[in-house]
Amino acid sequence: MRARLFAFLCAASLLPAAPAAAQNIGESEIIVTGSRIPRADFDSVTPIESRPPAIGLKRVADFAVQVVTIVGDTRDEQKRRDEIFGMVRKAIELAGKRGGIELATGQYVVEPLTLANYRNLEIEEDDDRDDVEQVSFLVKTRLSAGMDAKAALERIEAFVKAVPAVGRAEMEKDGDLTLSVVGPDQYRAAILDLVAADARAASARLGPAYAVRADGLDRPVEWTRASLTEVYLYVPYSYSVVPAR
Repeated sequence: MRARLFAFLCAASLLPAAPAAAQNIGESEIIVTGSRIPRADFDSVTPIESRPPAIGLKRVADFAVQVVTIVGDTRDEQKRRDEIFGMVRKAIELAGKRGGIELATGQYVVEPLTLANYRNLEIEEDDDRDDVEQVSFLVKTRLSAGMDAKAALERIEAFVKAVPAVGRAEMEKDGDLTLSVVGPDQYRAAILDLVAADARAASARLGPAYAVRADGLDRPVEWTRASLTEVYLYVPYSYSVVPAR
């Protein structure tokens, strides 16, 4: 299970972001992992350290996200798939009736899972048995002020247990809770304000003969996980000390 979760969440970290014309990554809902995701063509032109800079914006993530998998082992293939997708449909219908739960799909950019698109979920075959198949998707709950990871996980677990089984299909959690953030680019101005304030303070400490120059402020906003429920948003800038003009 953990190997499948790693592939589900981290495969995107090996891929470049989609072209801006195809989708605006910074305005989408993004899965946040501990790995830095390259954005646009910046990294092919100006490589940077993978470690985030000291100044950035730490905030509570928008959603706690749990990968779930529905596994079916009915011998007849068509019946097995009907049971698997039938349980996905039950999950979608139940989520619409329960407050605080949303379903989604995507390894990097998150999109809603609906009755219109759930049949597009990829069917994975078991490595050892040809009569076992599964599909994976995301169960989300919005992280409100004061909600900790335990409460978010309990809400998701209660939902998973409440989804009615269909035939021999079963739903189970797959791996650990992760996070998502919606529209990271909306925080760009706030991040630059923090960087500017830090630069001014550093310059003041150096005295009038020196100034601090910040490079890389034109780069897109990036993100990483900061805690069980928080994300760290930053622009990958660097400082240099230069003589004052």
